[in-house]
Amino acid sequence: MIDPLITALKGSRPPENLSREAVARLPPDLAAQLFPAPLIPAAVLVALVAGEDGWEVLLTRRTDDLRDHPGQISFPGGRLKSCTESPLAAALRETQEEVGIAPEFIKVIGYLPPHAIVTGFAVSPVVAVLRPGFTLNADPREVAEIFRLPLTRLLDPASLVRSERVVRGVLVPVYACQFGPHNIWGATAQILKSLREALNETR
Repeated sequence: MIDPLITALKGSRPPENLSREAVARLPPDLAAQLFPAPLIPAAVLVALVAGEDGWEVLLTRRTDDLRDHPGQISFPGGRLKSCTESPLAAALRETQEEVGIAPEFIKVIGYLPPHAIVTGFAVSPVVAVLRPGFTLNADPREVAEIFRLPLTRLLDPASLVRSERVVRGVLVPVYACQFGPHNIWGATAQILKSLREALNETR
């Protein structure tokens, strides 16, 4: 499952202009209404882990007192600190800060398409495989819980439920995935959908 994904993502590259490329993936009229101003560049690490029963993707539940996306399920990551910082550097830095995984245990295999988020961010998902031997150490200021979603669950066609919501007067599609007590929605669900599409293309 993972080897074909590694091959498929081998030639992928980070966006040259993250905000512009994330918005460009949307229909022009929708993009103009939802994102009239440039978005804040950010990156997340889509970390794949070899579990006892197959491959899994690492997720976190954010603490309830954070300014951005409190209590939500997310990937490790955050905003780029400067205009010269790359999505990869930001994803590696934030992953080490949030969940304690050192960069030497992270083998980057490529990038998923960038996503424009209605909260004002343009997110570049960096896909990686975690090498054996890594340890987890959650930052209690940001991370309330770390857990893993099996890729077999993600590949189930019924795992992501599509609905619609009104954002700034515009009807937009949204996705959600219920996994045990965790309601995975918003940007995280959108990125999981992109990961599932990439996995399905290799099957």
